[in-house]
Amino acid sequence: MEPLKFPEELLYSPTHEWVRLENNCAVIGITDYAQSELGDITYLELPKVGDTVEASQPFGIIESVKADEELFAPLSGLVIAVNQNAVDHPEIVNDDPYGEGWLIAIEVKDLNEIKTLMSAEQYRRMLEQEGRI
Repeated sequence: MEPLKFPEELLYSPTHEWVRLENNCAVIGITDYAQSELGDITYLELPKVGDTVEASQPFGIIESVKADEELFAPLSGLVIAVNQNAVDHPEIVNDDPYGEGWLIAIEVKDLNEIKTLMSAEQYRRMLEQEGRI
């Protein structure tokens, strides 16, 4: 099994979502750890462009052969893009969680919420402390 990836340029939530900030926009997906725990992803339910998401609140559902899990928004904002390719081909979230497998992009409502997110090192440490890796 390949070692888990924790790209340094991303921010991470305790619920295993990642954020790539680009000015006041955030691209959001699930971490390599999350996709490996879920196993083969079979279905994604994501919000529509124009919907709003609230930090720490569910914004969608991800289903796999092992489990159905809610996706939690790491930040609040307006959905400006949805990865339709991931909805149509959810297995790309397993193959490339930090690239082609991104889920949604939002216009961030409050950049102060970023302070609640973790660096790659903090996220890795959280997983180690919880005995997950």
